[in-house]
Amino acid sequence: MDSFEGIFEFVAVAESSGFSAAAKKLNCSTSHVSRQVSRLEERLGSRLLARTTRQISLTENGEFYYQQCKQLVTGLQQANEQLSQQQYQLSGTLRVSAAGGFAESYIAPALMEFAKQHPELNIEIDFNSRLVNFVEDGIDFAIRYGELNDSNLIARKLISRSMMVVASPEYLKNYGMPNHPYQLKSHRCIIANNDQWAFNIDGAKQSVKVTGNWRSNNANVVREACEQGLGIAYMPESTFAESIEQQKLVPLLDSYCIKGATSWVVYQNKQFMPLRARLAIDFLLERFQSGKLKLHSD
Repeated sequence: MDSFEGIFEFVAVAESSGFSAAAKKLNCSTSHVSRQVSRLEERLGSRLLARTTRQISLTENGEFYYQQCKQLVTGLQQANEQLSQQQYQLSGTLRVSAAGGFAESYIAPALMEFAKQHPELNIEIDFNSRLVNFVEDGIDFAIRYGELNDSNLIARKLISRSMMVVASPEYLKNYGMPNHPYQLKSHRCIIANNDQWAFNIDGAKQSVKVTGNWRSNNANVVREACEQGLGIAYMPESTFAESIEQQKLVPLLDSYCIKGATSWVVYQNKQFMPLRARLAIDFLLERFQSGKLKLHSD
C-alpha cells in the first residue's frame, strides 16, 4: 500500500461501530470518513466492513486487518505523545487565512500565544474572506465559518456559536420590531457574508432572503452600523454581547435563531503537512475545545 490514508478512519469506525460516531471522534465530517474507508477498501481489494441500514460490522478480513492496524495506530499515538513532550524548535513561515471579527478577537490572539512558544517561527495571517487556493497562495490552513462546500478539503470543528438577530433602539423606534423571520424581507438588513439568513422555522431550517443598503464582511463594522441604526444584523451572539450589555442593541427573534453555527479549521488533505501547521492546528483545537477559552457572551 502506498500510504496510510484511511487507516485512522477505519480504526475509528471499527471502534465506534458507525461512521457518524467515528467522524465525531476524529473531528471531521461523516462523508470524509466514509470516503476514506471506501478508498482503503479499494486499494486493498477487500471489503472490510459489512454495511446495513441498521448497523456496521467488521467482516472476517476486516477483523484481522483491524487487529493489525490497531497496533499501528496505538504505536503512532504513543510516539506522538512522547514527541509532544519535547520542546519543538519550529521555523519557517506559517500562513493562515482567517476572516471576520471572531478571527480578529480569538484566532489572532491564540496564534500570538503560539508564536511566543516558537520564537523562530514566522506567522502570516491574511484577513480576507475570499476563497483561497491553498497551493497557489501558499496557505497552510484557513479558518472558515458556516456551511462548507469544498469536499476536497478537510474540515475540523473549532467551535459552535449561537446566532443572534439584533437592532438598535433607534432603528426599532423608526421602523418597528419584526416578530417573525419572514418580516425581515420588509426591513433594512445589514448584510455580512450573504443575504440568505437561516432560521429554525416550524422545526426546520429555512432561509430568508434579506436586503439592505449596508454590506460589510467585517463583523466589527456590521456591529457599528447596527448600533448607528442602519438596519438589522444577524451574526454570532458573541459579536454583540458588549453592545447588548451597554443597551446599544436589542436581541430579536431569539426562538428562531440558529443555535449551532460552526467555525472550522480547513486544510488540504495532504500527506506531508508541515509540522508547524499540524502543531498550530492542534494548538487551536485544544484551546477552543478544552473549555479554557470563554467567548464574550459566556
